Amino acid sequence: MARPSQRECARSRTRISYTIVPMPKITAPSEFSVTEKRSRFLALAAPAATLDEAKKVVRKRSRKHHKARHHCWACRVRDENDRIVEQARDDGEVGRPGMKLLEQLRSRDLEGVIVVSRYFGGVKLGPAGVGRAFRAAGEGALNASEG
Repeated sequence: MARPSQRECARSRTRISYTIVPMPKITAPSEFSVTEKRSRFLALAAPAATLDEAKKVVRKRSRKHHKARHHCWACRVRDENDRIVEQARDDGEVGRPGMKLLEQLRSRDLEGVIVVSRYFGGVKLGPAGVGRAFRAAGEGALNASEG
């Protein structure tokens, strides 16, 4: 298929305007915990407007639960150009729990941060079990923040 010339492209262009629609935000911190085979998963859903604020929430949570083995988190915030910035961290945990938390924020179209701290209970859960437990903890914290 032949490429259209520059003149043809100029004629066929249309102007598209975009409207930035504000996303719902997590308005207040909420916590939820899940126990799975003696491992405790403590979740926090908190508001965060910038990436620095989200990282500050994660650091504060890590200091509060300093004996927890892993602190996995995900955030969706806006940058200075009003674009969505997404980050997820697994903190060495198997099963990609950070991405599972980020998927929950995406599915609800929320801005904010979710942090889940895991206290290891002595029984290995495997990637699937870890993913399910992190997802359940994150979902519980998001449900608590809504209602």
